[in-house]
Amino acid sequence: MLSYIVRLICCGAAVYFMPAILSKIYVTDFTTAIIVAFVMSILNTFVKPILQILSLPITIITLGFFYLVVNVAVVYFCSYLVPGFSVDGFLQPLIFGFILSIVNSIVAGLQD
Repeated sequence: MLSYIVRLICCGAAVYFMPAILSKIYVTDFTTAIIVAFVMSILNTFVKPILQILSLPITIITLGFFYLVVNVAVVYFCSYLVPGFSVDGFLQPLIFGFILSIVNSIVAGLQD
């Protein structure tokens, strides 16, 4: 449980500093960033696998590129659920998802 909280805080910090890098991402404060990190973890655990299974034929036809659309859809769904967090465009949420995934992987690797 403690490792999850540490990962959540580190990902929340990444979300909080992301608007400095990406212009179309908006986060109001650090509490909102922590909530975004929590909601993203819930969505990546429960919603994203369902979307991946439902979009499997399209993903196969597009040689895996539709998987990027699923990632962006999860970020947009998070922005819909969390007030104080907004995204715009396609490329910015895609980069946001990649950076958040990389930070999560680094923190998980450091905890092992």
